Amino acid sequence: MKDSLFEVLKIQRNLAGQFLEHYTLEQLNTTPEGYHNNLIWNIAHMVVTQQVLLYKFSGLPMQISDELMERYKKGTEVTAPATEAEVAEIKSLLVATIVQTEKDFENGLFVNYNEYQTSTGFVLKNFADAISFNVFHEGMHIGIMMRLKKLV
Repeated sequence: MKDSLFEVLKIQRNLAGQFLEHYTLEQLNTTPEGYHNNLIWNIAHMVVTQQVLLYKFSGLPMQISDELMERYKKGTEVTAPATEAEVAEIKSLLVATIVQTEKDFENGLFVNYNEYQTSTGFVLKNFADAISFNVFHEGMHIGIMMRLKKLV
């Protein structure tokens, strides 16, 4: 089970990375009418949420800055365009966070978990619940990004 979850996460992150490769900074920052967020927000939100769900709720230090977390956490919207430097940071974290999470899992770091109820009503009781939900969450945002790309 662990191998397939990490494989799906890698595929999802690769799909998100393709947006960073094929869209301009302006396109990444475009928030279409009727939407609250844009492509880069969705990508950064995936990174931030993964860190919160897997590391913060496990009582482990996150691999992202507090600034990044505050800007892209659940409930946020675009307040300012992302810069080239911020996009580069997000791009590096996109892969690095999954690689590190897999290493940390293999090294047995995910022992404790602070139970958390998601906005969909699902209760995460442990790391296995959290990583499974994270796969669902990232898939949902990939779907949103597929819609957004037609509008930018």
